[in-house]
Amino acid sequence: MMRKFFGTDGIRGQANKFPMTAEMALKVGMAAGLVFKNGGHRHRVVIGKDTRLSGYMLETALVAGFTSVGMDVFLLGPMPTPAVAMLTRSLRTDLGVMISASHNPYQDNGIKFFGPDGFKLSDEIEKTIEGLVESDVSARLAGTRDLGRAKRIDGAQQRYIEFAKRTLPREMSLEGLRVVIDCANGAAYKVAPEALWELGADVITMGVTPDGFNINQDCGSTSTGALSRKVHEVRADIGIALDGDADRVIIVDENGAVIDGDQLMAVVAQSWQAHDRLSAPGIVATVMSNLGLERYLQDLGLGLARTKVGDRYVVEHMRANGYNVGGEQSGHIVLSDFATTGDGLIAALQVLACVKDQDKPVSEVCRRFEPVPQILKNVRYKGGAPLEQDLVKSAIEDGEARLGSSGRLVIRASGTEPLIRVMAEGDDADLVKQVVNDIAGVVASSAA
Repeated sequence: MMRKFFGTDGIRGQANKFPMTAEMALKVGMAAGLVFKNGGHRHRVVIGKDTRLSGYMLETALVAGFTSVGMDVFLLGPMPTPAVAMLTRSLRTDLGVMISASHNPYQDNGIKFFGPDGFKLSDEIEKTIEGLVESDVSARLAGTRDLGRAKRIDGAQQRYIEFAKRTLPREMSLEGLRVVIDCANGAAYKVAPEALWELGADVITMGVTPDGFNINQDCGSTSTGALSRKVHEVRADIGIALDGDADRVIIVDENGAVIDGDQLMAVVAQSWQAHDRLSAPGIVATVMSNLGLERYLQDLGLGLARTKVGDRYVVEHMRANGYNVGGEQSGHIVLSDFATTGDGLIAALQVLACVKDQDKPVSEVCRRFEPVPQILKNVRYKGGAPLEQDLVKSAIEDGEARLGSSGRLVIRASGTEPLIRVMAEGDDADLVKQVVNDIAGVVASSAA
């Protein structure tokens, strides 16, 4: 089902340019409010945001939209995406909204929704919202006496901190661990360090001075160089890098080496299997996860179910098939025993629990398999559909034939940026590199 405004993770774009304008946010608020108004009770929506300057503009416009259709609004301020999902359920609201462009630079922003159950919306509901955005809904606006109210919620951050802490056993303490936490100057800049400190860790912070412009700038899960250096400098046991809205996490071990989401899923899967906590004999990941993860799980007697890219699709497969561990190589780790979406802090706490339980260095605990050589290239395009070009299709077919059964090829359009992502992996590193370069070159020529 094609959607006009929604991508793989809500609506996203450059702030103050269509579709990320105040006018669009107003219409989206009206439309989503109308979709989720059911029954005669006072309807409520909770809104969180990250630290981008444009968050003020979009938040205000969304409030106007929701209140105009008679929904009351609870404003959380800067808050991680998974905290918004949790509070949507905890506060018994009809809808949750997060204003964020996740790992993108400050110039971008986005709007993503959670239903009353805390899960992201289906494609069908997003399509319905789009239809109302493009319709005249003036006849469905609330009467003068029925307009919604808006207020700030006190104590929301502490609610989430306590929720995160309770995902560990009551007797678990992080005492004795020196942890560097990089919050990407984003939504978790207050809650993540506080949670770690309250659990007993010796906490060194980075990326906790947001100014509206520095979110994800040379920091966070997409830029771990500074974190690696800091771990070395302070002789920390572990580095934790969140992204701008804290729904993903990347770990740095005591040597400064980066540990991605595939390795973290392997850590949790093995630990939960050993403690009889897996609800299904395997985990869920996307087509981008490394073949090495699949082989590692096979050796444990576990399966790997793959979905298309987007943690929303991982969650949908988990819910439909009874899995409680899933995620993405990029660091979205979904642990459905605790959360309805990727939660960087909770995933990090589970890894820290494994480190404490095994009493070994992070480099030993978190390096579970040797990744198969994998190369990803992004090719930017201005318009059109490069993947529909005959030359591109032919190049892809040729690449698949060259890799054969010893590798995989994944070509897809990004759901959040005008990029074609070309990924290949296989046991022959030189062949993988050659295949990616050849296909990327043809895509670049067709997209010019």
